[in-house]
Amino acid sequence: MKRAIYPGTFDPITLGHLDIISRACNIFDEIVVAVAQNKSKKPMFNFEKRIELVKKAVEDYPKVKVIGFEGLLANLSDELEANTIIRGLRAVSDFEYELQMGYANASLKKDLETIYLMPSLQYAFISSSIVRAILTHDGKIEHLVPEPILNDLKV
Repeated sequence: MKRAIYPGTFDPITLGHLDIISRACNIFDEIVVAVAQNKSKKPMFNFEKRIELVKKAVEDYPKVKVIGFEGLLANLSDELEANTIIRGLRAVSDFEYELQMGYANASLKKDLETIYLMPSLQYAFISSSIVRAILTHDGKIEHLVPEPILNDLKV
């Protein structure tokens, strides 16, 4: 079975994330969406809520499993027996950070590969930070996040 891990904070999950997940499902037999605890980022939604939101958003994706994790991605890949990491690249600004993370992960585990997918053009501008900023000002987010989680995001 070809299994890949799609890690992230998902604070909250967006249509851009779903686009990457959907496209990764065409490549792999199973996608493990790994929601990172990541306390250093001070997320808007707590860890359990982010996991719940991702689970709701991917209910119609039979190839997707959602888990929470804390720690090194290289260790998680050993636990899951998955040697491929999926990462999304929206713009050149994402590239440098993602490249460094890919190299860091490869230095921890030689056979750990990172595959970078670009979201479809219509989702290229969407980020969780944009969604959070709009949410804090009671703005419209229906075009940015999966429909199943809309009611959960009303703050």
